[in-house]
Amino acid sequence: MAYQGTIYVGVASWEESRTTNAEYPCCTFRGSVVALRAKDGSQIWKTYTIAEKPKQNGKQWGPSGGSVWSAPTIDPKRRLVYVTTGDNFSAPATNMTDGILALELASGRIVWAKQTTPGDVWNTACSQQSSGCPGPDHDYGSSVLLGNMDNGRDVLMAGQKSGVVYALDPDKKGEILWQVRVGQGGINGGVQWGMASDGPRVYAATSDVARGGANPDPLNPNPQPLDPKQGGGLTALRVGTGEKVWYTPPAPCGPKPGCSPAQSAAVTAIPGLVFSGSIDGHLRAYSAEEGRVVWDFDTVRDYQTVNGVKANGGSLNGPGPVIVNGMLFVNSGYARGGGMAGNVLLAFAPGE
Repeated sequence: MAYQGTIYVGVASWEESRTTNAEYPCCTFRGSVVALRAKDGSQIWKTYTIAEKPKQNGKQWGPSGGSVWSAPTIDPKRRLVYVTTGDNFSAPATNMTDGILALELASGRIVWAKQTTPGDVWNTACSQQSSGCPGPDHDYGSSVLLGNMDNGRDVLMAGQKSGVVYALDPDKKGEILWQVRVGQGGINGGVQWGMASDGPRVYAATSDVARGGANPDPLNPNPQPLDPKQGGGLTALRVGTGEKVWYTPPAPCGPKPGCSPAQSAAVTAIPGLVFSGSIDGHLRAYSAEEGRVVWDFDTVRDYQTVNGVKANGGSLNGPGPVIVNGMLFVNSGYARGGGMAGNVLLAFAPGE
C-alpha cells in the first residue's frame, strides 16, 4: 500500500509448511510491517507482530508466526495503518496473532491490537500428528475494510478463516461492535483472501474447501482430491448492524478433476455488482441488491494469447479481479492445495 510517498508492506512466511521436514527446527520467523520510502526503497521503520525474539527450546524455536498476509489499510483521519495477522507457528502463543493491529503511520508504534482467536498455534506438521496441535489455524488472510455505519460512525471490518466477520470500533481500541458467522471455518475455510464493500453492504465469500471422495488419478500426490460438494457461498451483510441482507449458495461443481465450489478468492465490488471467483474456475457477477448471478464465465479452457504463449485457465484463488476504466482483469490458474493449474491473465471489455 502506497500513501504520501511511503510504501507499507506486510511480511509473511511459508515457514510453517517447512515443518513437515522432521529435521527442520521450527520456527524462527516473525511477521512484521515495514514502511519504505517510495523514492529510494530505504526503510523508515519495521514493527514485528511478535515482540519477543524466538528462543531455542530443545529442537523447537518460538514464539514464531504472526504473518501479515494482507495488504495494509490506511486511515488518513487517525494517521494509522491497519493490518491483520496470522497464527503462531510454534509455542508459546502470543497476544497479537489472529487479530487486527493499528499502527502509527509515522513511527510504526502499535496503538492497539485486537485478538479474536487466542492460543492458535499451528503448522503443517500438525496435520500429520495424531495428537494434533492447539490450532485451529484461523489466520486472517484478508485486509481490513474501513467504512461507515448508518449513523456516520467509522467502522473497521475484518473477515477471518474462522468463518466470522467482525465489525470493530477504531476509536475504542478495536472494540467489537458486531460479529456474524458466514462459514464453517477451518485450515482453508471461512473468509480466506478478502472481502469488499460498496458502502451500505459488505460482501464475504466463503472458502470452506474440503477434501473427500475417491481419487480418480492414482498418480495424484494429494491423499484425497477436493470435495466437489463442500465449500462456497457469498453473503452480503449490512455494515451498520451485521444483518444478513442475502446469501447465495455455491453453484454445483462439474465433473472436471480438481473441481471445488469453494470461493476462496478475494471479492471485488463495483456499483451494482459483486465479482467472486471460485476454485471451479468460474468468475461470477452477482447483483449487489439481491445476490442473483447475472454473469458467469468459465475460465477453464485453452486460450490463444497475445504473446503467443500456450495458456489455459484453472482455479480462481488468491487475489480477486481488478476493474479499471471499464476493463476487468483476472488471473486464472491456482494449483496449490489441489486446485486446477493455469497460466493466463484474462482481460474483459464491457459487454463481454
